[in-house]
Amino acid sequence: MPKIKIGHVEYTEGWVLIEPTICELDAKIREAENDTHDRKRKCKALYPISRISRSHYIYDLFHRRKDMSNDLYEFCLDQGYADCNLIVKWKRSVASTLYHLS
Repeated sequence: MPKIKIGHVEYTEGWVLIEPTICELDAKIREAENDTHDRKRKCKALYPISRISRSHYIYDLFHRRKDMSNDLYEFCLDQGYADCNLIVKWKRSVASTLYHLS
């Protein structure tokens, strides 16, 4: 979950389109956290949680599909809906593979 900030947040245009998916991903994360982890190793218990990623959804919308505006992308990063460092890592790996292919 993003950090709780005091005050009113101005949602940017386009937030209404991605909000249901973000809420659905949050619900899946909560469900995976509350799932029983009987006799599983810690890495096996955390695997379903790590597969669900809001950051990857936002990365996919902005960098691959080009369906997200710059303002909405910056809003998601500022409010904590996506991890900026993780997205930069994904961008670097894609750029390096393209560089090696050419």
